[in-house]
Amino acid sequence: MSYDIFTSQTFPKNNLFEESISPEVAYQAINTFLIDEGNSRQNLATFCQTYMDENVVKLMSNTLDKNAIDKSEYPRTAQLESYCVNILADLWNTDEDFIGTSTVGSSEACMLGGMAMKFRWRKLAEEKGIDVTKCKPNLVISSGFQVCWEKFGVYWDVELREVPIDPDHLSLDINRVFDYVDEYTIGIVGILGITYTGKFDNIEKLDQEVERYNRKNNSHLVIHVDGASGAMFTPFISPELKWDFRLKNVVSINTSGHKYGLVYPGIGWIIWRDKKYLPKELVFDVSYLGGTVPTIAINFSRSASQIIAQYYNFLQLGRTGYEKVHKTTRKVAMYLAKEVEKLDLFTMYNDGNNIPIVCYSLKEELNLSWDLYDLSDRLLMKGWQIPAYPLPVDMDDVIVQRMVCRADLSQPMAEEMIEDIKEAIRELNERKDVIHKKKKIQGFIH
Repeated sequence: MSYDIFTSQTFPKNNLFEESISPEVAYQAINTFLIDEGNSRQNLATFCQTYMDENVVKLMSNTLDKNAIDKSEYPRTAQLESYCVNILADLWNTDEDFIGTSTVGSSEACMLGGMAMKFRWRKLAEEKGIDVTKCKPNLVISSGFQVCWEKFGVYWDVELREVPIDPDHLSLDINRVFDYVDEYTIGIVGILGITYTGKFDNIEKLDQEVERYNRKNNSHLVIHVDGASGAMFTPFISPELKWDFRLKNVVSINTSGHKYGLVYPGIGWIIWRDKKYLPKELVFDVSYLGGTVPTIAINFSRSASQIIAQYYNFLQLGRTGYEKVHKTTRKVAMYLAKEVEKLDLFTMYNDGNNIPIVCYSLKEELNLSWDLYDLSDRLLMKGWQIPAYPLPVDMDDVIVQRMVCRADLSQPMAEEMIEDIKEAIRELNERKDVIHKKKKIQGFIH
């Protein structure tokens, strides 16, 4: 195929072409069009997995046509999904009558967890004689929540009661949580890996306070753990940390398989510790091998390839494999944090020890001529996507920068990035000198 055929190919932007073009030309035209995008391996803005080995890529390609929702047509795929649920239930320490499902990602899983809490609360409230139409039900969560919870509140008409963060409480302030709880509270969300900083809510302490509240008020308040980033990392790195179903009032947990589950987007999971915490009206039966199996997901038809990829990782890596991968990723993150801290310009918020996220702000007292947005722009010239953004309300005057380290960020890449950061800072400091020189010249001319 000659170069001029695909390089001169125009794109239909509003209407289809009248005639077909060859598959080769279509492929080359789109492939060329996408060249100017960022390199995903240098994208430290995203938690989403950007590398998988060639064997699982082949497996995913071979199974793209399988419909995850069609249990009767693809019963072996349905078995692999159930195996994944079983494995996660074991990792999260429940041996009760658990139930779970795959989802498109953590956002869908959070929606399901929130819906289950709302429906359960409504039934219990009606049994207590509470007028469920008098007030909008509410959900209590740290103001460091991911946007999917805001969507949940809008979509399912639930008030989101945000416990503010402050310099002394960059995660859920347990001492203030119950200022936001009342008889219309459907539950509390504990976050295992806050999106902004990577901090963990103290879910063990939250569980103790919820237990105390329930006993005092004859209540049935429960906790959902949003473990989008932490729930597939912590079991292998900090198995002693109690945040999961070992805690009495944690009734459901979600996670992203496409984050530290090491699968390409999009795959998520949610598990309830016992079927009694998932209201029956949210479960639908579908035909399966002459019988029926429950389906819970909001989405319907989608490819099963990510489910199969998740099971491939469980099968291929095993517990020690996941542990090795995650320890290596954490080591790289902690190296980055140490090197950034050495620059003596930044206040560290997360050093990558709990999950491999490095988060920091500029020291205010330095009064620099540049900010973290400038540094992000300068690093982007080198291909590195490292975002800067404000913290949530009540601390939104603090701008932070965050590096999300994934398994494909090697030590040599990290060392190269540190050198690029140092060079970017030198260039930004030199820019100040240039500005001063220009002002002097302009003053001399005038």
